[in-house]
Amino acid sequence: MAAINQICDEKNIPKETVIETIKAALKAAYRKDFGNKEQNIDIDLDDKSGLATVYEVREVVEEIEEEDLQITLSEAKKFDKKAKVGGEIRIDVTPAEYGRIAAQSAKQVIIQRIQEAERDMMYDLFKDRENELVNAIIHRVDGTNVYVNIDNKITASLPYNAQIRNEKYYSGQRIKLYLDKVIKTTKGPQLLISRTHPQLVQKLLELEIPEVKTELVKIKSIAREPGVRCKVAVTSEDEKIDPIGSCVGQKGVRVQNIMEELNGERIDIIEWSDDIEEYIRAALAPAKTAKLVMQEKVKHAKVYVDGDQRPLAIGKNGQNVRLASDLTGWELDILDVADLGEKPVPKEEKTEEKKKEETIEFLNLEAEVVEKLTEANLTLIVQLKGLSSKDLVQVEGIDEAASNTIIEAIKNFEK
Repeated sequence: MAAINQICDEKNIPKETVIETIKAALKAAYRKDFGNKEQNIDIDLDDKSGLATVYEVREVVEEIEEEDLQITLSEAKKFDKKAKVGGEIRIDVTPAEYGRIAAQSAKQVIIQRIQEAERDMMYDLFKDRENELVNAIIHRVDGTNVYVNIDNKITASLPYNAQIRNEKYYSGQRIKLYLDKVIKTTKGPQLLISRTHPQLVQKLLELEIPEVKTELVKIKSIAREPGVRCKVAVTSEDEKIDPIGSCVGQKGVRVQNIMEELNGERIDIIEWSDDIEEYIRAALAPAKTAKLVMQEKVKHAKVYVDGDQRPLAIGKNGQNVRLASDLTGWELDILDVADLGEKPVPKEEKTEEKKKEETIEFLNLEAEVVEKLTEANLTLIVQLKGLSSKDLVQVEGIDEAASNTIIEAIKNFEK
């Protein structure tokens, strides 16, 4: 019984399950060494001593038809004077050497059944956690094969195609994973885990940002190239809540934490719109678009941009337009505005409110400074306004001279 209690504690298996497993194994051992498969055997296991008593159960009848399962009334009264026809009697058939023999015969059966019970319990435990974020510790790295221990309960393999490109893994490293599915197999539950699934970003946003967790800010779409760049479209039905500001956080701290968790993957937060043209323009940021020609039936759009904006719209190796296309669900072609054969329309005088929503591209800062601000997700002038030099130097790569230049550029822009 001490061994049973130890197994239950170590494996976190219900005691009743282990007891029933042992009883089934003892029955099988008795039938094999002392009886036959036809007998109806029952086992009593004493909770205190752990001693097992074997009973053969027979039905009391007037005339025997099944020799191994029935007994006549006269024979039954030898064991139980109160026996009646139609009832059952239990005959103690425990062999003298049953303990030693049963232990040998039942050992493998018990081990197998307990393993099965453990696998079933693990399956039920993790099945309820599908589509969730799980904490893991890397157990072993073997070439491209990474094995992780989840919640100190189960070891799972992180496939190569579910690993973030260029991310270094080492034994003892703590990481967060997305549990996509749990599959039941003969060897136990198989956990399909990932570091590249778009939903990993969603779960990290929910973890880091209270407004997302409470659905005050809703995530409408995610497009991701793992380890490199990700675009997230957000919105809020509450006019008092700024969805982008909520996700980015003060000085970009909220989104920065998520980027660090994802091996430096850049995350662009954009505002979703039910106006598809406006949504596409936002998805292509930081590039500025001049004109869109929409084909709604086939969800295809020709996006015309000024010559200097085209590289920005397309992005490195086509990354920006590819992510924007995935995010919006539209096929996007980036074309030069000169292809329209029209003279560029003079830009209208912008209101003060519109100016505040412009990107940092309008500040005419050095490319290196723009890059550092973009990496920190400080891409809007409105995000920078009000930050002191002391605040700005906390952004990685921004020194005091650069912070003063940024502040001066904002002042000039507002004039």
